Amino acid sequence: MEKTKLRHLFEQMTFQEKIGQLVQVSPHFLDENPEEGTLTGPLQNVIMAEEDRFVVGSTLNTQTREQAAAIQKRFLEKSRLKIPLLLMADVIHGYRTIFPIPLALGASWNPALIEEMAALSAKEASSEGIQVTFSPMVDLVRDPRWGRVLESTGEDPYLNQVYAEAFVTGYQGTDLEKDHEKIAACVKHFVGYGWAEAGRDYNRVDMSEVELHQNHLPAFQAAIEAGAKLVMTSFNVFNGTPVTANKPLLETVLREQLGFDGVIISDWNAVGELINHGVAEDHTQAAQLAVAAGIDIDMTSYSYIHAQEELAPLQEAIDASVWRVLNLKNDLGLFENPYRGLTEEPIDTEALRGEARKLASQTLVLLENHDQTLPLKADTAIGLVGPFSQSQDVLGSWSLMGDPSQSVTLEAGMKPYARQLQVAPVAETTAISASEWQAIHNVFATSETLVVALGEASRESGEGASKSDITLHPVQIELLKQAHATGKKVVTVLFNGRPLDLRAVKQYSDAVLEAWFPGTEAGNAVADVLFGAVNPSGKLSMSFPYTTGQIPVYYNQIRTGRPLTEETKGYQYVSRYLDIPNEPLYPFGYGKSYATFELREIEQSTTELDPDGEIHFSGLIKNTSNYDGTETIQLYIHDQVATVSRPVKELKKFQKITVPAQSEAPFTFTLIEADLRYIHPDLSNHADPGLFDVFIGTDSLAEKVGTFKLLEGGKG
Repeated sequence: MEKTKLRHLFEQMTFQEKIGQLVQVSPHFLDENPEEGTLTGPLQNVIMAEEDRFVVGSTLNTQTREQAAAIQKRFLEKSRLKIPLLLMADVIHGYRTIFPIPLALGASWNPALIEEMAALSAKEASSEGIQVTFSPMVDLVRDPRWGRVLESTGEDPYLNQVYAEAFVTGYQGTDLEKDHEKIAACVKHFVGYGWAEAGRDYNRVDMSEVELHQNHLPAFQAAIEAGAKLVMTSFNVFNGTPVTANKPLLETVLREQLGFDGVIISDWNAVGELINHGVAEDHTQAAQLAVAAGIDIDMTSYSYIHAQEELAPLQEAIDASVWRVLNLKNDLGLFENPYRGLTEEPIDTEALRGEARKLASQTLVLLENHDQTLPLKADTAIGLVGPFSQSQDVLGSWSLMGDPSQSVTLEAGMKPYARQLQVAPVAETTAISASEWQAIHNVFATSETLVVALGEASRESGEGASKSDITLHPVQIELLKQAHATGKKVVTVLFNGRPLDLRAVKQYSDAVLEAWFPGTEAGNAVADVLFGAVNPSGKLSMSFPYTTGQIPVYYNQIRTGRPLTEETKGYQYVSRYLDIPNEPLYPFGYGKSYATFELREIEQSTTELDPDGEIHFSGLIKNTSNYDGTETIQLYIHDQVATVSRPVKELKKFQKITVPAQSEAPFTFTLIEADLRYIHPDLSNHADPGLFDVFIGTDSLAEKVGTFKLLEGGKG
């Protein structure tokens, strides 16, 4: 619709119709007989008159294309101005075909893979009428006690930036209005949600302005620059004020500094929860605070719809919000085609499953592989035991439309490969019955190699799933210990949604494969890696701690005045623990391959970098094995002297290179002055002249390969 026509439509709207555009409801309220539905939680006592229900602007999480079409049709029949609904959904890592959880996707170190996953998810979701996804989540995370690390892509600001752009590009494409296989992206959670105190969901967040601008905003900036149409606010208090009522944060930081001009939507019931936060006495005041702060859509708290009269003095803010919502609908082409995507034929889910299998295999991380225990040999007598041997609980959290009964178990995936496979499943992740133990020991006795499938149930990670202890349940460790006691090779496969304390797993395993929650094609993807049809290439995007008490532990820690070094290792008064190492068990960027690699002949082009120039670091990567393999080469920097203390290392570049067996390939990294910039106390972003160390390797323990000096002058 032309903007002049859209403006004319806007001018015809009553105040009630304008408020309605800012209200998001559960589909229940728009069904033919809403009173017959069953609601729980904050919705169970909500009553909406029909004149309010049929002026609302959006709904979320319709279940089928038939429901989506029926709701839109009924809504348009009853709507005076025929303004179509926005249909949104939690399409987080797939719609019905479920891909690996985002933390696993982060472990791919492959932005093209993430873009493809988002595009495939959009294709399937749009065919069922979905127009907007509540993804990507770009929260920076460093505390695996927080269950929603599952939905993040890791602990590094730069990697999160790259992934944020890939997600948005995959979901939205280049012509959102005309390409009905694309959906609008909503980047979340603005801001600091992943910084929740003590790793407890919804808890307070406090951080400095430098921390905010240096580490948390860049991924949002990348998503916005990629064209993200919506931003979702976070549940938490930020420096004392709930984000949903934080006008300086939303208006000054998000709108002005980041340049976001799209729709801001609250999280589920977050406007109403301003009462619980203690900044609003009732839903009326909560609505007033949220509107004044710039919340364009109230997701399911129904505060806006029930505070219409009291919102009248905020007419200017409401008009601005309504205009943004109408523009989003126009950007999606809904005025011309309110049934966008629903008129297309349902997509071929089998083809999607094939893609899901290929993508999932690239997200698995090989943590251990002593004496080349993996890949498994087809003619070996293999015993498969553990709670995830036959489990279909492999989709992970935020797979709302996924059907676990359609997911591939590990046993089903291994059967086509293994000629002699015996299975002793365990029904629960927290208990093993006497009969199960008997079956397990029978398998132990008759197998040459043991595959032990362990992990967390999907309910143990995700929203509202914080943990104080991130070890596996003791009964699982006992199973692994008894497998190890047989003296046979033990391969542990892990299904989980967060980094875990894996010290015991490492101790009792010959090989460890981190599978995460791989999605619908889980068993096939894991079996492809176990038997060598796919050579693992995943790298951790979040450190695995040595123990829970070490959290938060991450590679890019800030320097201290009393650092632990080789020289100070025996001193008392340095920054260290008395009882455990400072380092994580498995560091950021870490992951093994069946191939082995060497980096050779690394050279730098100059020792001085002009602010307008470039510096190059080049070398060769040699595959010294008989397996074709893919390795991720990583470049880190360290600013020797800066205005504020800087991290010991910062990821700045990476390349994923496939090298045939016994071959080598060249690589080159280029750095410019912009790569060296950081946030100063006055919030300016620039680099200081001086010395920079460069590290190149295959994980964050990369060794130093050179130093260069950034000269004065240039563009600044």
